[in-house]
Amino acid sequence: MDRDVLGWRRLFGVMGPSTNTVVQPDYDMMRPPGVTNHYSRIYTPNADAVSNETFRAGIEVIGGNTLDAVRSVMTCRPDYLVMGMSAVTFFDGAKGADRFIRQVKEVSGLDVSVGSHACTAALQAYGGVKRIAVFSPYWPTMNAEVTRYFGDMGFRVVRDIALQCRSWTGIAQVRPKQCAEAIRRLDGDDVDAIVQVGTNLSMVKLAAMAEMWLGKPVIAINAATYWHALRANGITDRVEGCGRLLEEF
Repeated sequence: MDRDVLGWRRLFGVMGPSTNTVVQPDYDMMRPPGVTNHYSRIYTPNADAVSNETFRAGIEVIGGNTLDAVRSVMTCRPDYLVMGMSAVTFFDGAKGADRFIRQVKEVSGLDVSVGSHACTAALQAYGGVKRIAVFSPYWPTMNAEVTRYFGDMGFRVVRDIALQCRSWTGIAQVRPKQCAEAIRRLDGDDVDAIVQVGTNLSMVKLAAMAEMWLGKPVIAINAATYWHALRANGITDRVEGCGRLLEEF
């Protein structure tokens, strides 16, 4: 079969919120030769002064528009799909994640990597992880959904931090210093690993450095999701500088 000139190994269709400015460069940074990423924007009005209530309502809007983005990206005939938005993949625990995957597959006929299950696969790859800490740019109502999901998957969330960003675009404006402070506050002898969720939060490089400081897994969701997509497609290239997950597993 003839292959795409640049994406001769795989064409990845990526769905992400139209407000998200971090996923696309993050995924391109981790892209090995012969794999190309094709971004389809999920129409997302930029929420302002987000609260628990408006955050949840905004996520429901994004979730409702996701399948339109799937239909759009399918016109480039991708081989595989990658979800560049994580919150909708944590709603309603493990069964919600499975339901979301089924909906995408019904529309596309393709398999998809999603943030929730990718983080679970990453934690399992490291091995020996039972107790985790989580931080996000979300509001507490969403962190509760993340905690519920990881509980369904057999992990205990010891503590969490929700940065409570005030707009969707504001998530991409969170400085590395603030993320590093959150990691330090979450760490402890009772935590086996730290997981960052929220794909518009720039964390891949910082998480890789934090693994060296702390001597334990620090998983950035963008790294976990892209790693999962690569490995699901039999692409075993090691990507340096983006954490142990992409370098060792």
